[in-house]
Amino acid sequence: MPEFVGYAVEDGIAVLTIDNPPVNALGIAVRQSMLAGVGRAAADPAVEALVMIGAGRTFPAGADIREFDTPRLDPHLSVVINMIDAMAKPTVAAIHGTALGGGLELSLGCHFRVAAPTARLGTPEVKLGIFPGAAGTQRLPRIVGLDRALQLVVLGDPIDAATAREWGLVDAVIDGDLRAGALAFARRAVAEKLPLHHSSEPKAGLGRPEDFKDIIDKWRMTVARRFRGQRSPVEAMESVLDGLRMPYYEAVAADRARFEKCRDSLQSKALRYAFFAERKVTKVPGIDKDTPVRALAAAGVIGAGTMGRGISIALADAGLTVTLVDTSPQALAAAAEMMNAHWDSQAARGRIAPDEAERRKARLSTATGIDALCSADLVIEAAFEEMGVKRDIFARLDKVAKPGALLATNTSYLDIDAIAASTARPEDVLGLHFFVPANLMRLLEVVESGKTSPEALATAFALARRMGKVGALARNGFGFVANASRAPMVREANLLVEEGAEPAEIDRAIEDFGMPLGPLATSDLSGLDVSWRMRRDTAETRDPSLRYVHLADAMVDAGRLGRKAGKGWYLYPEGSKRVPDAAVTALAEKIAREQGIARRRIDAQEILDRCLLAAVNEGARLLGLGRALRASDVDIMWQYGFGFPAWRGGIMFHADSIGLDNVLARVDEFRARHGKMWEPAPLLVKLARDNGRFTD
Repeated sequence: MPEFVGYAVEDGIAVLTIDNPPVNALGIAVRQSMLAGVGRAAADPAVEALVMIGAGRTFPAGADIREFDTPRLDPHLSVVINMIDAMAKPTVAAIHGTALGGGLELSLGCHFRVAAPTARLGTPEVKLGIFPGAAGTQRLPRIVGLDRALQLVVLGDPIDAATAREWGLVDAVIDGDLRAGALAFARRAVAEKLPLHHSSEPKAGLGRPEDFKDIIDKWRMTVARRFRGQRSPVEAMESVLDGLRMPYYEAVAADRARFEKCRDSLQSKALRYAFFAERKVTKVPGIDKDTPVRALAAAGVIGAGTMGRGISIALADAGLTVTLVDTSPQALAAAAEMMNAHWDSQAARGRIAPDEAERRKARLSTATGIDALCSADLVIEAAFEEMGVKRDIFARLDKVAKPGALLATNTSYLDIDAIAASTARPEDVLGLHFFVPANLMRLLEVVESGKTSPEALATAFALARRMGKVGALARNGFGFVANASRAPMVREANLLVEEGAEPAEIDRAIEDFGMPLGPLATSDLSGLDVSWRMRRDTAETRDPSLRYVHLADAMVDAGRLGRKAGKGWYLYPEGSKRVPDAAVTALAEKIAREQGIARRRIDAQEILDRCLLAAVNEGARLLGLGRALRASDVDIMWQYGFGFPAWRGGIMFHADSIGLDNVLARVDEFRARHGKMWEPAPLLVKLARDNGRFTD
């Protein structure tokens, strides 16, 4: 018997132990071994029942995703599942860890399922652009009903063992030794001749769609609202509904064809790419499992503004004690009130327990002096975005922070090396660039200075994981990687308004593409004065030959600062969503006259190309300079920092998908029309000419 599936018999019960670390993925070798083991148990007259369990930390957590890009390898998982389902002897799946995707489908082939209290069960395939492809869409409704099956298959979120027991997805939750409990359950099934539950029954189907109209309408609305543009939730739902339209075997055959179409789609390839990109982003040269990671228990945050509050919440949520420092007692009081109200709200909504809310409140303290941070293991500065202010803070921190403390700045674009140079310990200094709101946004850009130590970087990435964030490395340089690659999109959006496009047309084009908010609506949210201040601070180093965003400055001069002022690119009447404002068009027309710009109608495709390909070109430049490690890192930053749709892979994957020769041709076209700011990045030129891809 191959080593991937162990086979043993105890008192007439065959035990198949799947052993394919780290997650017992159901690759071809595992499936072949399972088929042999199930056949052996079925044929042995001394075996009265079968128990299937996973070795290590989990029941099979799904298929081997790498096989999706290879020709079909037999036996297919459904063959194994059908063989288990057809056994005349009781079969029991013993679930611990996670039974996800193909792992859950495998358990559905068993007549009974038992689970450890900490187990989680689900079908997350929609997040990879597919749906359960081994008849799970037909077996689940026959076990838990249509509504709950759609919840699992369409949303892709797992449920815990207690919920699975309530739904009838598992027959028992076993405290203590799961293997012993599963064997006891199997012996009871034999002794008591328990009826075998076949999840393929009834074969005739589940009823007419019109019998389930309310449920179907509810889930169609959910799909339309939550997954705009993504096909896999739609196909997942239709696959489940096939069980209402046709008998079991016909539905399985129809769904197999539907599955293969989804698997081969660009959306699925993009989602699978994003899946692996998220795992790759934490792999940093010079850091491995042996790199020391400092213990972090106490943190300090400097600055009680919006960002400082969000960072403090994120740290306290991760179990660190937090001292929030600001020179203004009033700002500290307001921050503490807001943070405590946040945790009270979380408890009121059932997201955390009331006693946990109190524990998080207790982790927070405030102080007006930087000396209060003398015992902190980590200090994050989130003060005013001005180099003199930050250098002064770090010079004072250098005198009071304990040796080995990690000193981080949350700056969005300032020089980390210059900030680190104000200390005698530059190896302990780095950037931790959070995104607003800091406690919710999953991206944490870890910015390396020229002297940041591997130990400091490893500690920062460990902190990101602890906070539930995705850490991504950026090397020092203006705007780092995330904001630097996005800035050209915002630039083009501003210039497009000068040239004749309406703000609503620009945002609609980007939102229809799949992003949650267009660039101008996002500027209104963050405040137009933020970018204005950065332009002011960098005026001396600006290249005078590049076209300038005069309209953006005029908007600030007119008091149009965004949502906080009630007007920006849009009007924001009290209690209302954004409303287009003719005054913005009038201001754009005035700037265009002053600058000699001929205004015109601009179609949605040009808007998309100008905004997206400007970002692609800058991403290519950052890759060529080594400021970003990988194209996939840039894509993860866009996904978790700016809401780029995962089903499009990322900004660099998107460029690959349309062909870099086509991208370069469009960039060259824009350079001819708009000048130097569209100079193609050398890496883009090289890859386009070599028929290469950013993501290779």
